[in-house]
Order: sequence, then C-alpha cells, then structure tokens
Amino acid sequence: MSAEVLLGIGGGIAAYKLAFLCSRLVQRGARVRVAMTARATDYIGALTFEGLSGQRAILSSTQIDADGTAPHIEAARRAQVYVIAPATAGLLARLAQGAADDPVTLLALTCRCPILLCPAMNDAMWLSPAVQHNTAVLRARGLHVLGPVSGHLAEGYDAIGRMVEPDTILERALQLAAAAP
Repeated sequence: MSAEVLLGIGGGIAAYKLAFLCSRLVQRGARVRVAMTARATDYIGALTFEGLSGQRAILSSTQIDADGTAPHIEAARRAQVYVIAPATAGLLARLAQGAADDPVTLLALTCRCPILLCPAMNDAMWLSPAVQHNTAVLRARGLHVLGPVSGHLAEGYDAIGRMVEPDTILERALQLAAAAP
C-alpha cells in the first residue's frame, strides 16, 4: 500500500489524536503531508507531524518548499485522499463558504481527490442549525463526513460531538484513497 494522504489539522482539542493517525498511516506505507491551521498549532506542534511524516508541515498559504514548489499545489496534485480533522464548527463554516484563508481550507479548494471530514465539537454546536446547514452543503458538494459520535466530550459530559477514533479514520481514508482514480 502506498497511498498519498493529505492530513488537514483543525484547531480543536482532538487535534492530539491526529499524531496517532499520522503515525499509523506511515506504518501502513502511506506518504503523509500535513497542513495545519494556526489554531491547530495551539493544541499540537508542527514538529510532531514533521517527525512522524518525514515531511515539512504546511503552515502558511504562501509557503514555498525548499525545492521551490508551492505545497498547496504540489501536495494537492499528488493526494489520493484529504482528511480534515478535527473539523470544528468554524472550519466547517469556512469550508462551506469556500474560504482559502489558511492552508487547510486552501488545500480543500485545490484538491481533486476525495475529502474526508471528521467533525469534533460539543453537542450544542454540532446540533445547531448553522453547523447542520454547513455540513449539508459540504455533503452536497461530494465531501465525505465521518462522525461525530456520542462519547465523552472535553466539556466533561457524554453527548454527540466526539470525533471518531483514529483507527476508524484510518480505515475510511485508506478505502477512499484506494478508490480514487
């Protein structure tokens, strides 16, 4: 298995789980390139992902790699699947609006591969009409949505809104990558 996987990290507490996902993808033979929102770096450092993936994280929409290429173009061209997690309420709103104000949303516009969104937020936000509308818009555009699930939330209680576990994301991402043209 040699999938090309883009991993877009959003700014939510569940971001720490993406280090495990990145590691597991690499162990399964995938080549992983990580993009992060500025808020994501408040939860987990880019160096973690660079160490796990062996590739420089994409941290800016204007970033240029050492070889002179723009990673939001080159990484998007090679990707077989783009996983965005945790997909927070704010990130879902920016994606639904077609924003390109950070590397994660910019890559969503430039990718031609399947995009897998893994929402994570508290139950009140997930159930709000605005978030449900944005999620419906993204589904209608052909993006895949995995979760959220019910479970223990960062707020200290159990409810819908918990991000699906990394192994579940791993399997779905690899399925989408294998089916990509």
